[in-house]
Amino acid sequence: METEEKNTTESITLIIESGENSLWGRVLYDENLIVDDAKSVGELEQKMKKLLFDFHDLNPGDFEFRIEYDLTVFFEQFDFLKITKIAELAGLNGSLLRQYASGKKNPSAKQVEKIENAIKQLANQLADIHIYAH
Repeated sequence: METEEKNTTESITLIIESGENSLWGRVLYDENLIVDDAKSVGELEQKMKKLLFDFHDLNPGDFEFRIEYDLTVFFEQFDFLKITKIAELAGLNGSLLRQYASGKKNPSAKQVEKIENAIKQLANQLADIHIYAH
């Protein structure tokens, strides 16, 4: 009887939000809220890995982060995306999505789901592209 090899890497949610001059990250692990800031997503991930090791003795190779961005940080990190096109794919007004992206308004959970689905739809379209080389 064959046994399937299982992926034993734990997934830990890292929420990234916009701060005044940096990014703020937070992880809730074993009822312990861990918070830190950094100038980049990569730096924030490294700091959080160190904190999880320091507080919970978690080896960084034993888990991976599932990153959740607030919309402001998302559009800052992926500034090559056109907000108007994402809004169109999501069935939202472009100026409303720009207000969400700037932090002037907060979207409902339903609006967030529409935006996330539109971004994933765009990613799927891009993943299926093949470019012909002459």
